[in-house]
Amino acid sequence: MIDSWPSGRGGCAWVLRRPRAGVLKGSLLSTVAAFIGTVPEVYHRHLGPLLFEPYAADLTARARLGRARRVLELACGTGIVTRHLLAMLPDDGCLLATDLNPAMLEVARRHVGDADPRLAFQPLDACALPFPDGSFDLVVAQFGVMFFPDKAASMREVRRVLAPGGRYLFNVWDSLATNPIPAIVQETLDALLPENPPRFLAQTPYGWHDRAGIEATVRAGGFETVRITTVDLPSVAPTAADAARGFIDGTPNAIALRDRGITDTSALRAWASQRLADRLGDSPCRATMRAMVVEAS
Repeated sequence: MIDSWPSGRGGCAWVLRRPRAGVLKGSLLSTVAAFIGTVPEVYHRHLGPLLFEPYAADLTARARLGRARRVLELACGTGIVTRHLLAMLPDDGCLLATDLNPAMLEVARRHVGDADPRLAFQPLDACALPFPDGSFDLVVAQFGVMFFPDKAASMREVRRVLAPGGRYLFNVWDSLATNPIPAIVQETLDALLPENPPRFLAQTPYGWHDRAGIEATVRAGGFETVRITTVDLPSVAPTAADAARGFIDGTPNAIALRDRGITDTSALRAWASQRLADRLGDSPCRATMRAMVVEAS
């Protein structure tokens, strides 16, 4: 649990309970295992600027951190939102950045740094939070909820650890139909591997987008006020090859392809790159992207 919060400028003291055992489900474990090796760094380098930086700025602006001293970030990944949150955190605030995957957290530590006394990193399961009731003023999750195997349980846990008046702010992708770059990559995989294409993009990050279902899940967690906002932003890669590399080598697609006996993805990347260039331009490769931002209290 959290033993104490700072009473003055800077300085967080964290004492966390041991994470609960036996709560991880197979689907989540397999996804975590797929973000290993070179995948986290490729993800950060190629998908960070393409997808996550623009929405990190949007999400952090909505966080209104001046009103929140105790902030929990779930599924922080490689620390892109973490960096934005830390830049806006009050001097006497604390930010606990968490992810189930230690490999992603290591990349986050390298890119964000861990010298700021207001910041701590911790691996944990978002479906079983090891904190007392009312520990946080704000919980933030960028493009992580889609990965939680028991979304209703994660909502209940977030609601429990929020203090009275606290807020949960998260975003999720809309469908592939509204996100052209990953849609073209998925189409390429489907066309080149018709018997058994990797379906990670369609099934997980871009697979939980029904607004009514999202709202029902959030309310089932105990939240009374739920607001869902559609946010369209530009999505620009320096080259089509950069975009293809990010979605093929910087996601669990890389592991799924290896499991299918494909250890050299260069041919697949070349096909995806050409399709992207033909439809969206080569240098830069330019499209739009759509996500939904959920604010619950």
